[in-house]
This record gives sequence, structure tokens and C-alpha cells, in this order.
Amino acid sequence: MSKAVILAEKPSVGKDIARVLGCRQDKNGYMEGSNYIITWAFGHLITLAEPEVYDQKYKTWRLEDLPMLPEQLKLSVINKSGRQFNIVKKQLYRNDVSEVIIATDAGREGELVARWILDKANVKKKIKRLWISSVTDQAIKQGFKRLYDGRKFNPLYAAAQARAEADWYVGMNATRALTTKFNASLSCGRVQTPTLAMVASREQEIKHFQPAPFYQLYATTEKGLTFWWQHPKSGDNRQFSKEKAEQLEEKIKNRKLVITSVATKEKRQDAPLLYDLTELQRECSQRFGFSAKETLSVLQRLYETHKVLTYPRTDSRYLSSDLKGTMKERLKAVDVKPFSLHILKITKQNWQLSKQMFNDNKVSDHHALIPTEESPRLADMSDKEKKVYEMVVNRFLAAFFPPEKKEVTEGKAELADELFTAKEEAVKEPGWKEIYEKEENQGKSGRLAALRENDALPLRKTGLEKGETKPPSALTEAGLLSAMENPARFMQGEDKQLVQTIKNSGGIGTVATRADIIDKLQNTFLLEKRGNTFHLTSKGKQLLDLVPEELKSATLTAEWEQQLDEIEKGNRNKEEFIQQMKNYAAEVVEGVKQSKKAFKHDNITGTPCPECGRLLLEVKGKHGKMKVCQDRSCGYKKNIAKWTNARCPNCKKKMELRGEGDGKIFVCRCGYKEKETAFIERRNKEKQDKASKQDVKKYLNDQDEGLANPALAEALQNWKGKK
Repeated sequence: MSKAVILAEKPSVGKDIARVLGCRQDKNGYMEGSNYIITWAFGHLITLAEPEVYDQKYKTWRLEDLPMLPEQLKLSVINKSGRQFNIVKKQLYRNDVSEVIIATDAGREGELVARWILDKANVKKKIKRLWISSVTDQAIKQGFKRLYDGRKFNPLYAAAQARAEADWYVGMNATRALTTKFNASLSCGRVQTPTLAMVASREQEIKHFQPAPFYQLYATTEKGLTFWWQHPKSGDNRQFSKEKAEQLEEKIKNRKLVITSVATKEKRQDAPLLYDLTELQRECSQRFGFSAKETLSVLQRLYETHKVLTYPRTDSRYLSSDLKGTMKERLKAVDVKPFSLHILKITKQNWQLSKQMFNDNKVSDHHALIPTEESPRLADMSDKEKKVYEMVVNRFLAAFFPPEKKEVTEGKAELADELFTAKEEAVKEPGWKEIYEKEENQGKSGRLAALRENDALPLRKTGLEKGETKPPSALTEAGLLSAMENPARFMQGEDKQLVQTIKNSGGIGTVATRADIIDKLQNTFLLEKRGNTFHLTSKGKQLLDLVPEELKSATLTAEWEQQLDEIEKGNRNKEEFIQQMKNYAAEVVEGVKQSKKAFKHDNITGTPCPECGRLLLEVKGKHGKMKVCQDRSCGYKKNIAKWTNARCPNCKKKMELRGEGDGKIFVCRCGYKEKETAFIERRNKEKQDKASKQDVKKYLNDQDEGLANPALAEALQNWKGKK
């Protein structure tokens, strides 16, 4: 009897599939049953070959050997993955295996992981595809009932190949050209360089910003209502001329304010759309200070290990209509504290998920992030996992609640022939906001709603409030993710059609790669974080001055992404795109060769490199400070300080850990210093002296365990009320 090899992306997913399919024979690197052999990769097992595979001369980096443009790029087994690749290859070659079922992540990169393995192993057997958005038992069972013909995903593989090969041709040639020309480790690429350019653009905006003072004129009635002057045409309530503002104030003194209109309207606000990856990364950065990569890592664990969330690498904020029938099971799965009371309300009111959340036209590979049909084991989750899980579930539950309803009253008045306005808002029904906050401002709009047209109100006070225009903020992680998703803000002066193109193509990079791009810019010392905002290093500034102008353009990068999308849809030929990339790589190399510019290290220390004798550079990495050799071919580096979460006992700011071995010492910018051994001793004593937050929380949860059932809690509450 013939068998099928199931190829998963990671061991954890492979073993879950094996358990569901009843494959219980645990072998070395795979599991087997009567019908299936399940094996796995560790992410990528295969990558594109290094330049020296094509010619030994490329082993040494020389400007005169560029550009490197092999006719066809070759595949190579990643060094540390050789053993597992051979295990996978052996199963694929078995005589009793007739077909392969690809069960890697359902997306562009997942397809690449599997297809590269099959291509490198030269396997020509029939291919089927498992395409699921969660790895719960139910999703796996349903997925195997409707396996797809693997050929359906050939365009997806072509797009993945095109992306990888374009990065090789452009990135490898541009990086080697810059590095050899200027004798400095200068990394650039089709997405990371435009991302760096956006940070530079924001820094220039801030640097050249000139604050402008403005004045806002107000008039307060004897009954305490405050109206503000407003320009009748623009609607702006700011006056940028101090002289005119003072003249206006003088004009309205000792006059009565006459009401010209009072209008009350109901304002409805629907629940926000469900999360896609970028939106969730943005909010986690703002609320918890998580990096984009950190959020993705947490999501991946909630998807793979805990199985409580759907596939995380999604760019859609909508659901496909075929999911409508699963909502009841998903609500049942999350019917645990702290969500139970919300679910009780949804069930009692028989509320359905908002219709606007379903849109088949806005779901490509994957729908929005939502809970699976698997109940969470919150006790098994880390603090970060709980926080992210709660955010996704709350956003999901909010979509069942009705809109928030407000009563908005707007009053217009005339004062010395000038327009003055006032506004009051009162929440009538909190709707979905009940999940996030308790509204206190409920009831009717107050004093403003009681006014009538032609009411003349004496004034108690007039005055000018002074303000000042503020510069744009430096880019935080959330801001940089937003800029990558929609770079139109950084394309002032560009053709409108190009701006629209970049919006339609979804920005630069993809939801799956943006976190890695930001991480790489920090690890290559082009970008550094100060507090929670990003700033260019000297190296980053110089790199942008050295790279060709078009490589910094978000427009060009977005057009490439759009072409990849066309390849994925089967509307464009992959080979045409790759030839375009080769031509561009050659142009970049030629431009660097002809450059008359120079690179200067401005972070040289007085310490010679122990390997080659050249003076070391001091750089700030993502995790701390280090000294590296300025000669790229030497490669020597040494950590000298590490950023920590340890707080200074004096000023409560985070401290650095410096030194080695027994000489390690915590240092704070306020001047406080403490040996690591003394710090550990002090912390241990503090822990003994008081209960931790976790201990207190656990104790309170234990006391509250009896009321975990919301129906019981409500019944008890009603019983108490009747008594």
C-alpha cells in the first residue's frame, strides 16, 4: 500500500498532524502511520547558494568582480540543517511513497520552504497542498478532507522564488559594491534602504521645523458655557496673528453672545475592524513597548503551540463568508475569564458578528486574526502571550457588540459679527466600547442642549489661549510600521498615480517581513533606538548618501512588490521580473564604481583590534554597546555593555550591565553603580520581603474561582437583589 509524505514547516506542527492522523511510530526526524509519513523542516532547510558556488573568485570580495549575475541561481542546504534535510530526502525517495502533501505555513514563505526542499531533493512525485489557517485538531481534520492539487499554488511559488532571487541579485551586488568601494560593512536592500530613508526624512522634517505661535479666542457666558471663535470659511479656530487676535478680543468685550442655532444629532461609531498582523504589531508597540518581531514571535506561539489563534502572517482585516458557521464554536472556546461576562451578554442578546467584518473580496490568502475553536489554557501562557491573546479576543468580541451611540450637540453663536461655536457630547449607549472602558458620561447633553435660537447670553469672561505648532514626532516602532504599510506620507511631490500604486500594493515589504527588516537595520548599526523612537546612526546617514537615489525610493520598492503580486496571481512572468532585477543590479554596481564619495568612521576608539591591530569602532546594537573592527574582512567584535530591564533604585530608570565575569557592574545614567553580585543579593532579599505581583494575582484568582461561571455569578447577583 502506497503512502504519502506530509511535509510540515516545524516539528511541533508535524507532531500535531501526526497525532490527529494517528501516526504513532516516533522515528528519527519523522513519524509514521499506516497511510502517512510526517516529517518536517526547521523553517528553511534550503537557501540560495553563496556567490563562490558559481565561481571561486567570489570567495574574496573585490569590486572588479562585480556585478555577479549567474544565469540561474542554485539552491544550497543550510549548514546546520543538513542532517534533517537528509532525513526528509530519504522519506521522499521511499519506494512506498507515491505523493507529497505540503503542510508548511499557508503563505508565500511557507510555499518556498517546501518547494525548495522538493527542488533540491529533485522529487517529481505528485504534490497536494494542505491549506489551513489554524492548527487545531478540527482545522487539521477538515483540511485533510479538502486537499488541493499542488499545481494550483505554482504561481505562489513563482512569486516566492522571484522575491528571494531579486533580493539575491540586488542585495548581494549592492552590498558587496558599497562594502568594497568604501571599506566598511554597508548592507543595503530593496526594502531596508527605503525604510531607512523614511526615518531620515522624518529626522529632516523635525530638524527644519519652525514652530509657529497661534492664539485661540474664547468667550465664557455667565452660566459657564465656553464658545470658541471660528473662521467662517476654513473652520479653523486658530489665529496666527497676535495683533488680529487681540483686536478680535477687544471687539467682543462687553457684548452679548446671540445663539444662531443649536443642533443635536446621534453619532454612531462601529466596532473597529479585526486585526491583521501590522495593526496588532502597531498596537502592541504602543501599549506594551513590544517590538514588531517580538509580537510576531508571541503570535506564532499562540498559533503553533497553544493553537488558540489563527494564522498570524495575514494582511487582511476581514473574514471570508465560509467562516460564518464557526462563530458559535469560537465564542464557546473563549468563554473563560476575563471574557465570560461579555460572551454572556452576546449570547443573551443573540448578537451576531457585524456584517461588515465579512468581505470575500478583501481576503486573499488568509483572513483576519481571530480565536480558534480551541479553549485557552491561560495558566500555561506567559505574560506576553496573555496580553496579545486578550487583545485579539477583545477585538473579536467587540465585533459582536452594537455601535457606540453618542448624542452630539453643536451650538453656533454670533458675537460682534464673529462666529463662535461650542460642542457637547454624551454617551447614550456604550456599545462595543463596553469591552474596553466604562463610560461615565451618560445621559442627555446638558446646558448647551437647553439653549434656543436668538437667546442672548451675557459674558463672564473672554480671553486668548496661546499655543504653538508642534513638529512631527520621531518614528516609533508603531509609526515605522505604519510608514512601511503606507509610505504615501513620504512621497510629497511624486506623481499621483505612483502614490496610488504604492497604496494599492500595500506599501513596502510584507506583513511577514517588516519585523525582520526593522530588526536587521538595528543589527547592522544603521538604526538605533533612543527611548522608544528610532534614529539614524552616522553609518546609516552615510549609507543613504552613498546608495543610488532610486534604491531609496519607496515608489520603486512598491512597484516591485506589485509585480510580485502579479506573479502570484499568475498574471506576470517570473523570468521577465528577474531579468529586470539583473539589469537593475548591474546599474547599481556601475553607479557605485563611478562614485567619487567617501565613507568616514566617526566612532573610532583608541583600542587596537587584538586580531589585526586596526583601531576598533564603538557601536550601539539592539541589545547593547559593542566594539567591532573597522576592517570588515577581520570581523572581530566584543560586547562591552548590555541594555537590561533592571531598574536603578534611585531614579527607577533602566541600567546598563558592563564588564565581564566577576567584574560585571550595573551602571545608571544618574551616576548610580552596583556590582552584579550585590544587585542579585539585593533583589533576592526584596523578593523574600514581599509577595510578588504574580503571587498576589494568583491568590486573588484562587479566591474568585467559585464565581468563574458567569451564569452562576449572575444568578447569585439576582438572588441577592431579591433578598
